[in-house]
Amino acid sequence: MSNVLINNILTLHSFYPFLKSREKSVFLKLKVQAMAKIIGIANQKGGVGKTTTAVNLAAALGVLEKKILIIDADPQANATSGLGVEEVQYSTYNLLEHSIETRNCIQKTTTPNLDIVPSHIDLVAAEIELVDKENREYMLKKALATVRDDYDYIIIDCAPSLGLITVNALTAADSVIIPIQCEYFALEGLGKLLNTIKNVQKIHNKDLDIEGLLLTMYDSRLRLSNQVVEEVHAHFPEMVFETIISRNVRLSEAPSFGESILNYDAESKGAIQYLQLAEEVLLKNENLVKN
Repeated sequence: MSNVLINNILTLHSFYPFLKSREKSVFLKLKVQAMAKIIGIANQKGGVGKTTTAVNLAAALGVLEKKILIIDADPQANATSGLGVEEVQYSTYNLLEHSIETRNCIQKTTTPNLDIVPSHIDLVAAEIELVDKENREYMLKKALATVRDDYDYIIIDCAPSLGLITVNALTAADSVIIPIQCEYFALEGLGKLLNTIKNVQKIHNKDLDIEGLLLTMYDSRLRLSNQVVEEVHAHFPEMVFETIISRNVRLSEAPSFGESILNYDAESKGAIQYLQLAEEVLLKNENLVKN
């Protein structure tokens, strides 16, 4: 086992009890207030399937008849283009600036039950403009408060960084899904993300927890892929999703056509796996609320 893997396993082990102590309180609060649960999809390491997961988990939840809003909080706007949104009048930038009412920033998509607040390259400027603002870490949370009653889940596609926009997303979120690719250095940088989550918990959002670790880009033919799966499941059986997202050509093609995998090829392995993930998320949340 590599030193990187060992160090990050130790970091996660120290973090796990901290999460479990908060998990139930979040769901009791959501049950009483009947609000959308807000889930951030985060990993500052690029190329791990973050946006793919945000788009296709949101689409799968929509297909399962949940009302979903996806927030594209990445200046690259890949979730926006991946859902076929070509014209952007108002974006996540406007949410963070509080310059436009939240409902006016929301656009429909071609996927059932799925709306989006799109992103735009001007979101890069928000990272600088927010620095001097009072309560700058709470701008997204305040903006989403006005629409939480309209949705079952709000999914935030975080930027692949740990800057102020991502801190806003974590402050607004109830939980975080962390995609981890089944490759070498899979857990590289995970410690930094977990420390950021800890800091957000201590200062801005005490109820933030980790929804789960999601293994992505799995290739059963590769020994390394299987080793990463075995190690993560062995050390975090309660923290990692049972669903594993495999490498899939159709899944890679879908964004270039502006469609989720469920719209592009509903019978593909990628579509089936993201539906399984959505069902797993729903089951976990329903069980926690009941208990």
